[in-house]
Amino acid sequence: MNEINKKILILVIEDETILANALKEKLENEGFKVSSAYDGVEGLILALKEHPDLILLDLLIPKVDGMEIIKKLQEDSWGKNAKLIILTNVSDSTRMSKGWEISKNKAYPYVLKTDISLEEIVSKIKKELEIKS
Repeated sequence: MNEINKKILILVIEDETILANALKEKLENEGFKVSSAYDGVEGLILALKEHPDLILLDLLIPKVDGMEIIKKLQEDSWGKNAKLIILTNVSDSTRMSKGWEISKNKAYPYVLKTDISLEEIVSKIKKELEIKS
């Protein structure tokens, strides 16, 4: 377990309970602190309250969808610079190219949930946070 990771908070906003719990367990085993939200309202509240180092965000979640969360984050002085990785099952390249670029200056990395392992998600998080393995 990496001692540096203990100070890093990851917020997982994912409504698929099995995946959310698996991500939480994997990230905690890697030494990260993890908060979880299972809908968009709860996720946005936690993001703005806790200011996590990185948010893993599913786009298709109940109450408030992931795209709306991103728009709300961009209206916040902290949130506009928040690190975020989009989790999705959407693989249509046209929707992805339009959907992931929320503003002219901001595009977010994403992972297709069906095509990636938990280890690969951890690697992507470390890359995004510039953590050497």
